[in-house]
Amino acid sequence: MSEARRIVVKVGSSSLTTASGGLDADRVDALVDVLAKSRSGGEREIVLVSSGAIAAGLAPLGLRRRPRDLARQQAAASVGQGLLVARYTASFARYGVRVGQVLLTSDDMSRRAHHRNASRTLDKLLAMGAFPIVNENDTVATDEIRFGDNDRLAALVAHLVHADLLVLLSDVDGVYDGDPSKPGTSRIAEVHGPEDLAHVDIGSAGKAGVGTGGMVTKVEAARIAAAAGIPVVLTSAVHAADALSGGDTGTYFHSTGKRSGGRLLWLQHASTPQGALTLDDGAVRAVVERRKSLLPAGIAAVEGEFSAGDPVELRDTRGQAVARGLVNFDAKEIPRLIGRSTRELARELGAEYEREVVHRDDLVILR
Repeated sequence: MSEARRIVVKVGSSSLTTASGGLDADRVDALVDVLAKSRSGGEREIVLVSSGAIAAGLAPLGLRRRPRDLARQQAAASVGQGLLVARYTASFARYGVRVGQVLLTSDDMSRRAHHRNASRTLDKLLAMGAFPIVNENDTVATDEIRFGDNDRLAALVAHLVHADLLVLLSDVDGVYDGDPSKPGTSRIAEVHGPEDLAHVDIGSAGKAGVGTGGMVTKVEAARIAAAAGIPVVLTSAVHAADALSGGDTGTYFHSTGKRSGGRLLWLQHASTPQGALTLDDGAVRAVVERRKSLLPAGIAAVEGEFSAGDPVELRDTRGQAVARGLVNFDAKEIPRLIGRSTRELARELGAEYEREVVHRDDLVILR
């Protein structure tokens, strides 16, 4: 932990705001103190994934609690995001550090060009000495505003920037083997794999009620990052300094896998399929076992409304999802392609139809 040079830190709404909504300036300053001091000397680079936009917008709009309807969530995010980044800008200015805001959606990150642009922007901000602050673009997001969003976002950003460590900060100081409010429970110091938590009943509710996350989403984010080769520390915001210095705090998730293509991780964990293609048995074997592209000849059926470039689910004849990929054709084009060879399609419809429906470089296996 202490040797990590590029770190992604995620902080939840409950660690930055009051229970009634609105930013807590003292809490923000306390976090910035830790982050600024940790990166002083230039040996470390830190990216902050910060929740809090919707929560920060509650009080200014006269809302007593987080609204359930999407329109008011987006309105609160619109007001709160400006307040949030302004508070960070003022706080980091005490250390002479400039702040750069990066707002992302899952749709941005599953598309090749958008993914590349996001990676380049974050790398350049770090190279120029700015402090990137990332958040979900809640003002325009739809499906993205949902339970546990920014925990997962942090895991994916950690992979995007090739981080050495992910630190998840909240109002809970680690994973416990039971309800931490009850006597007799103890903190789990290390997790080597899913089997270490198989006996643990992980609660889902946050304490403060202004955010959307809970321990379930944090453990899932830790699993995603660890599987992508990135170790994770899960602890409370008050122990942020200990987490960044390698102290004995929180729960440490050891990495369980190797790094893979960054965009495919987003495709698997952050994209929302806009439709589905049913594959025949031969196509399932080709895609899943032989890692081949999906050709028109292997498609048995299509459903949903989608455009070229959208994520779609690939299913076997029993309806089970076997893969997810970015499709090269609109939904309305596919029915006349089903079961036909690319050579035949090229002769009849033109050379642009002599291509894969889903290329293997834009495809991730789910089983």
